[in-house]
Amino acid sequence: MRTVLLLPLATAFVTPHRRIPALQRGQPLDELEATESGGPLAWFLRRDNPLYVSVPSSAANSLIAEDAGVYDFEAQKEGWINFSLAVGAILTALAVLWIYPATGYSDDVLHWLEHDVCGDNSHLVTLAFGIFFPIVHSGLASLRPLAEQVVGARFWRVVFASCSLPLAYSWIVYFIGHAHDGFEFWNGEPIPWVHGLAWTINFLSFFFLYPSVFNLKEVAAVEKPKIHLWETGIIRITRHPQMVGQVMWSAAHLAMVGTTFTLLTMILLVGHHVFAVWNGDRRLKDEHGERFELIRERTSVVPFAAILDGRQQLPPDYWKELLRAPYALIAVGTLGAYLAHPYMQAGAALVENTGLVKGGILDPLFASLG
Repeated sequence: MRTVLLLPLATAFVTPHRRIPALQRGQPLDELEATESGGPLAWFLRRDNPLYVSVPSSAANSLIAEDAGVYDFEAQKEGWINFSLAVGAILTALAVLWIYPATGYSDDVLHWLEHDVCGDNSHLVTLAFGIFFPIVHSGLASLRPLAEQVVGARFWRVVFASCSLPLAYSWIVYFIGHAHDGFEFWNGEPIPWVHGLAWTINFLSFFFLYPSVFNLKEVAAVEKPKIHLWETGIIRITRHPQMVGQVMWSAAHLAMVGTTFTLLTMILLVGHHVFAVWNGDRRLKDEHGERFELIRERTSVVPFAAILDGRQQLPPDYWKELLRAPYALIAVGTLGAYLAHPYMQAGAALVENTGLVKGGILDPLFASLG
């Protein structure tokens, strides 16, 4: 049984005809055999490698919506320079205008929220973030159809990111720095089996959390953003994988750190995503009409419910809808995020210890307007 399950994965990387030559240290590039003829990268750059070119399942011809996670390296290799420049510009602006205390304003906003509004109560601060962030995030998403008619899809994506990213950064950093605040019900961090279970659930959660971010060029507005109606992959398990992933992620982190602060933060995060189930269905209905109703009939919000009651029929080669490059990228990114946890904690401590550096780079502009 194990051999049967591993066989499709193995065929993606094994060439049955001949051994692929290895790249030798110091070998001149002009002496290497061309990739198309079986050179050093031929093991990957093959049309039958599902991580290079997505392979549709046997249900592809019966789809009424989009096949999720489809990727063709050759068709999508252009535009990545523009993507890199766009992401670099966005992250630079975020760092200068928000993150770096000497030039940004995150410390000013947090100081005002923490000391002037919430009276140095960290629970009230995370409550404020948990109310304000969903209003901004879901509010701007709901305004998208109207706003795109006025300013265009790409510009509205920039507006959306410019408002959501700073708030998300500040809330995440504040959570990391204050996760142990309040009354502690339990502490699962030193218990090996709790850590292992939490790690596994957290790892799996990211395959649910990011199914709608398959086209990174749309995220960075390099390509025109669209409201996609997916039908395959994780969507067959649950129509709202981000909500399910958030529940899994929150449960895993709460199992590790059982404080009142962490509990409140997780309730706020899950609450936002539960609201997004209704809001997301409403937006998809407005955008896709009858096609969405057909998808809703054959999918479920509760994981596996539509499969168990027969409304969703998994194709026999369902694995082809999951063995795709975006899912591999999610796996690598999730492992990287886990390894980066000590640096995240150190960064949050640095932000906490730096404190308030009043003002920022836009002060002269604000002064002239005043």
